[in-house]
Amino acid sequence: MQARILRHAPGNEYFFREGCFITELSNEDHDPAASMARARVEPGRTTAWHALNQTAERYVILEGQGRVEVGDLQPQNVDPGDVVIIPPGVRQRITCTSTSDLIFLAVCTPRFDPRNYIALEK
Repeated sequence: MQARILRHAPGNEYFFREGCFITELSNEDHDPAASMARARVEPGRTTAWHALNQTAERYVILEGQGRVEVGDLQPQNVDPGDVVIIPPGVRQRITCTSTSDLIFLAVCTPRFDPRNYIALEK
């Protein structure tokens, strides 16, 4: 790994099939140990049930409020500053419960690979 600065490119935001908008912040070969993305969920929207094979994920809530469902845990409200830890293979989804967008960092270890995404809804 080499030292580097990765610049935020908000114009690269895209809609991901699970129901949220993603801006990749770091997800390249130079750092295979981890990836980071900015996720944005619109008010009233719930992402689709999904899991990540061989990948642990953390949601770091930055703005807005949400309700997260992870594995067999009871649904929990989340606010800015909260961190949700999702082990590999565990089902997950999140709902934006605020009147403004829910924004969080999705930090994956090892880095996110779309081949490890498991859609649990059709």
